[in-house]
Amino acid sequence: MVKSVSKKILITGVTRGLGRALAEWYIANGHTVIGCGRSAEVLNLRFTFPAPHDFTALDVVEENRVALWAEKVLAVHGAPDLLINNAALMNTPAPLWAVPAREFNQLIDVNIKGVANVLRHFVPAMVARKSGVIVNLSSGWGRSTAPEVAPYCASKYAIEGLTKALAQELPAGMAAVPLNPGVIDTDMLRQAWSDGASSYPKAGAWAKVAAPYILKLGPKDNGQSASVTAFED
Repeated sequence: MVKSVSKKILITGVTRGLGRALAEWYIANGHTVIGCGRSAEVLNLRFTFPAPHDFTALDVVEENRVALWAEKVLAVHGAPDLLINNAALMNTPAPLWAVPAREFNQLIDVNIKGVANVLRHFVPAMVARKSGVIVNLSSGWGRSTAPEVAPYCASKYAIEGLTKALAQELPAGMAAVPLNPGVIDTDMLRQAWSDGASSYPKAGAWAKVAAPYILKLGPKDNGQSASVTAFED
């Protein structure tokens, strides 16, 4: 058990992959997790991890629903100590000109606009309290590029810029950090690399390193690109 002060941690995309692994680690180590996800797995999370934990079926693209969710969460739990924007999509690998407009638009809506929606409705309460850490998951492909994943690269480069600009707007005592999680065997990586993803660590093993690392981020890291270095490609 990690000895630390219990925190209220909000995570998007909490039903699978890195978001699910983070949620389970934080709960096991005494923190309160508030999360959202699009899949029916939210119901299992509610059953497995009852109050004070709080899980909601929600698509971060739907700004009006994010607003209502935030209103409820803030009324019940107050402002989060740590906000992790994890929800994201990967495009089906293809040259940029072959990626259908609908797929491109959906990825941008989730990976960029969804992050902005969550920030819009939770950050004001954190700013009013003048404390809290915002971690927006970036990628190695937000700092370098590869063929056939241009939409994903574009979205994660945007997260880097968005987060660093946000960092300049926050009051002293807060932090906004773009975090490259490294290369992990998730459904998203399998979409990009197929069976090649299986040679990389699983999300649970990653969380044992990443979750405590994220807890240590603070004002000293504001606006700095961070990486879970043990899992960098």
